Amino acid sequence: MSTSTRGGDDDDDSPDLVCQLDCIQGMVDALSSVRWKRHQDAVIELSEHGIVVIVEESGCLQAKVYLKRELFISYNYGAEGRPRFGLSLGLLVDCLNIFSAPGNASVIEIQYPGPDMQLLLKSVGSPDSCLYAEIRTRIPDTISWDYHFEQAGNVPLTFTVKSAILKEAIDDLDWPGSSIQIIMQPDPPMVTFRGEGHGDLQIEFPYYANTDLLIAFQCDRHISSRYKYKFLRATTSNFPSSVLKENRSSKVTIGRGGMLKIQHLVSVAKPAALNHYADAQPSRIAYIEFFVKPEEDETHSYD
Repeated sequence: MSTSTRGGDDDDDSPDLVCQLDCIQGMVDALSSVRWKRHQDAVIELSEHGIVVIVEESGCLQAKVYLKRELFISYNYGAEGRPRFGLSLGLLVDCLNIFSAPGNASVIEIQYPGPDMQLLLKSVGSPDSCLYAEIRTRIPDTISWDYHFEQAGNVPLTFTVKSAILKEAIDDLDWPGSSIQIIMQPDPPMVTFRGEGHGDLQIEFPYYANTDLLIAFQCDRHISSRYKYKFLRATTSNFPSSVLKENRSSKVTIGRGGMLKIQHLVSVAKPAALNHYADAQPSRIAYIEFFVKPEEDETHSYD
């Protein structure tokens, strides 16, 4: 992979970022996983380390997609600081879908800013055709909260579960307008999801060393937090099929004040047979993080 960072003495008209990616569908998958509404805005943050896409709703749900510079086959960064801009997430995903269609070029070049502060997308490497798109950007909305996640105590309250199992459990707890209670307890070691609506539904995940249900579990006390179902569902509702096919895992952590963090991994790589860069970049993964605030006064901890 080619990477470089320019100093501040270069031409002021030089773009902040020019990068190329050879797995457009992987980027579509990563961004689609945080698109829980048809019309949804996002804030894009650029840095020498990569691109971060931030989406939030109602000051209660925030998602971040981390696209590390190692995911790109070239990444030339020339800005000072970390520029941010806003755009339509849906429009960006729809444009990328066009570029990823069969028959189109397998490499896309991304540049920011264009002459009028646009995000520019261009297909490269195809002798027969060239696709080009401009996405209008705007001054980003203020992120209402950029939470510094802190663990709840000396021992992290966390568990790791297969992503498909987590999605199935949350889907099964669908009570319109309801809340979901997540309970962790050390003895016996267990995670419980409880939904209340027209009736009660409870899903238990016992932890034993020889089971694949919970892959990992850490908890030194009983804790209970309640979350709005619509926000909890958004964390798994748009899993790309690659996550389920690759049998990936998700990590769930309850932090200070009941803040819920859910982390997923999405592959941003071509199949090895098609990927000329596979040997140089064996682990091309986008990291997805969701943060869900608990309902007011609904977190209880017992030592």
